[in-house]
Amino acid sequence: MHKKELSAIIKSGENSRVEFKSSLANLNRLGEIACSFANSRGGVILGGVSDDGQIVGVDVGRQTLERVVDVIVDNSDPKIYPKVIPVVIGAKQIIVIKVNESHDKPHLFQGRVFIRIGKNTKPMSRNEYERLLIKRSRTDVRYDREECAGAKLKDIDWLKVKWFKSVYKDYSGKAVSSSDEKLLAGLGCIKGGRVLNGGMLLFGKQPEKFIPQNQITIVRYPGESVSDRYLDIKDFYGSLFDLIDKADDYIKEHIQIASRLIPGQIPREEIPEYPLYAIRELIVNAVAHRDYFISGSRIIIKMFKGKIEYSSPGGLPEGITPKNMINKQSSRNPTLVKALNRVKYIEAIGDGINRICDAVREHPLKPKMPLFRDVGENVIAALFAADLSKIEKEELKLELNERQRKALKYVREKGKISNREYQEINKTTKITAARDLRSLVNQKKLKKMGKGRSIHYMLFQ
Repeated sequence: MHKKELSAIIKSGENSRVEFKSSLANLNRLGEIACSFANSRGGVILGGVSDDGQIVGVDVGRQTLERVVDVIVDNSDPKIYPKVIPVVIGAKQIIVIKVNESHDKPHLFQGRVFIRIGKNTKPMSRNEYERLLIKRSRTDVRYDREECAGAKLKDIDWLKVKWFKSVYKDYSGKAVSSSDEKLLAGLGCIKGGRVLNGGMLLFGKQPEKFIPQNQITIVRYPGESVSDRYLDIKDFYGSLFDLIDKADDYIKEHIQIASRLIPGQIPREEIPEYPLYAIRELIVNAVAHRDYFISGSRIIIKMFKGKIEYSSPGGLPEGITPKNMINKQSSRNPTLVKALNRVKYIEAIGDGINRICDAVREHPLKPKMPLFRDVGENVIAALFAADLSKIEKEELKLELNERQRKALKYVREKGKISNREYQEINKTTKITAARDLRSLVNQKKLKKMGKGRSIHYMLFQ
């Protein structure tokens, strides 16, 4: 690691992959942090750097370096082998302890498991530990391809299968000629007469009976953060198709929608505070890519003033980070993704995040771009609201008086207005009406039509 690179790391401060330690006195704590890095995405411990990023230096000899390595290696299981390097910056020496992300996780240190969450090292939960054990022991395990314990073919909702066929035909123009059972076998939902988890999630009558973690909870808070008071809390159950549709409908029923005048158009343009496509796609993304191995978990969607947070169980798949997730693809549940794609619940495999970002960019009020965070056991996506007050400010810039705004509303509803009608709705004189209407024509909000007594005004086109 070059000194220039090291200086940049120190300047950036502590984060999910960087830890500062002013001394090496507590070697056991160093081991816990090294364990958390190995179980996460790797990182470096900088000994001789204070919490605020000041280089205070450490006095170490060869035996001290060996002791650091021995404590970490001897107390970890499976063994963690850090790289320990002394570096001199200015006149002070610091120690760089580098730990790579492990392909043999989870690791324990002194019998305990640690994981890195943000800039903190914390004990790993039992669910996360068990998930990593399963992943290590069965390298190609896919939850949606495993047999659904206790489920029978009678637990499949065959009407939902027929619905799937119908929707597929509408989108593709091709009818499904195979039987219902053959279709499910082809999708990887049943095998040898046995129902697989993917089949239960997609087509089960009561999936939550066999897979309790198949649930979405939406909580609406009155403010900008979590509080002990909420406006509403709603639990949704059912097949994945039902979960997506129900959650999507609920969120869209509880967001604000403004409207603005478009010159030349009678109806006003409706503008939601969030891009509608992004709302739905983030639900689909959470349902399709969550980790169903984590028992007792569920998707939680929190609606705040100004943003919506989607929390999906399971960290990002190996090799995927919040920075590269737009360009890199990985499918944790290939059966689910395949079926959802067939009926356009997923429009393009591997392109969901790109489309979400595009929808935000194309929103007329340009809200803040979405934020994605991997916090260990969950991936959190934040969708930010647009400032709808911009529409009101935009219309105020038209420099219209109250009479003129009332007239424009009248024209949008009736299609046209005359001088006499302008007088009647505003209780004003003929001269004032003529002056106001002339101003609206000059601003290209209205256009003058007809001659003599038939003169009237319509929206400018």
